[in-house]
Amino acid sequence: MSEYDAVVVGAGPNGLAAALELTLAGRRVLVVEAADTIGGGTRTAELTLPGFRHDVCSAIHPMGVASPVFRAWGVGDWIHPDIPATHPIGDGRVAVLHRDLDRTVEGLGADGRRYRRRVGPLVEHADDLIGQILGPLSPIPRHPLTLARFGLPGLLSASRSVQGFSTPDAKALFSGLAAHAIAPFGTPLTAAVANLFALTAHAYGWPLVRGGSQRLTEELASSVIAGGGTIELNHMVTSLDDLPSGLTLLDVLPEAAMRIAGSRVAPSDARRFAKRSHGPGVFKVDWALDGPIPWADDASGHAGTVHVGGTWDEVARAEAAVHAGKHPEAPFVIVTQQSLFDASRAPDGKQTAWGYCHVPFGSDRDMTSAIEAQIERFAPGFRDRILARHTMGPSAYQSYNPNYVGGDIAGGAFSLGRMLQFGKRRPYRLGEDVYLCSSSTPPGGGVHGMCGYHAARAALGVGS
Repeated sequence: MSEYDAVVVGAGPNGLAAALELTLAGRRVLVVEAADTIGGGTRTAELTLPGFRHDVCSAIHPMGVASPVFRAWGVGDWIHPDIPATHPIGDGRVAVLHRDLDRTVEGLGADGRRYRRRVGPLVEHADDLIGQILGPLSPIPRHPLTLARFGLPGLLSASRSVQGFSTPDAKALFSGLAAHAIAPFGTPLTAAVANLFALTAHAYGWPLVRGGSQRLTEELASSVIAGGGTIELNHMVTSLDDLPSGLTLLDVLPEAAMRIAGSRVAPSDARRFAKRSHGPGVFKVDWALDGPIPWADDASGHAGTVHVGGTWDEVARAEAAVHAGKHPEAPFVIVTQQSLFDASRAPDGKQTAWGYCHVPFGSDRDMTSAIEAQIERFAPGFRDRILARHTMGPSAYQSYNPNYVGGDIAGGAFSLGRMLQFGKRRPYRLGEDVYLCSSSTPPGGGVHGMCGYHAARAALGVGS
């Protein structure tokens, strides 16, 4: 008989969340990881120069600090930037997403009241909403009126929803929030993504992790080990035959799960996942800097995240090009500035920064110049502060983490069809004693651990 009650394949946030929930239920768990370190999408490393610590993938964690299970477990040593996010528009103008709703409303001028009507009620019921958005699937919502207030307007596309604003500032701010859906702005539910990121900014903040994102998974791993579990690194799993028999949870893409589980996969699930499509890839640059990014506006130097892309029309055009299989000359770039708020990330007097843009699936184009040109546009003198850079395109991301096929870091294309697929029963069970716990399951991408948590609960017979 095996000395373990369960095996989890993959030591990213979801795999380790699944392992910890099983551990807390009294199971002894073996976690196997193909890489030489744990972390998945939350690893931190010196990518550029000694002493400069960069988050390899995820860096800012609005869904992490909002995660019901992370909050229940006390996971996360969070640092909150002065400002969650800004969106420079040009000529020193900037839209600012403050943690404080009133300050955000004041800064949006003529659209402030419209923004309050849209976001204010969501913030008032944030815990209920997040509990349902990230909670177990249920045909009967626990707070139906609250969910309807969020969900019905969110069914709109971002393109339709933005028509409720009249000023360039509010429209630009909304574009940056909607772009986190990684979908064309005409896609249904992209308004819901924008509203969700606005909600998290005001209710929970957009924090970073002290010392690096990898600390999140290190906390989870420590709890698993303290509960009698074991983590094996450098262990590539190709078949369930490689593992002890019994309960198995897979923090991998559905395609990999099909190969690993083989005949153990239920035929209906094999057909369901065969229809899955991938989303765009990403191209990311990490910088070691000889000082802060010299933003032209007064607010972005105090923000953890800066959405770089200009006006609504410019951002929408850039994202539409990506989804048409093209490379925008002026891409929308998400920039994070962890070292401004966490001195452990860079040597004294120096800074780190992190920026990425969306690219077509599997792209092999180097977007470094385009990304840096966009930042230079809103921060003249930026290039002069670069001491070193490290780049990762889709192929590098896939090598870094096999779950990021073609550079798709979201676990599949965003679409109404995928959301409806999430609503099907038993989304985690693949076959007898085999469960999927990756971001390809509800509630989807993001560092929140809820996919793993719900999959573990399902495996224990107490969840979805």
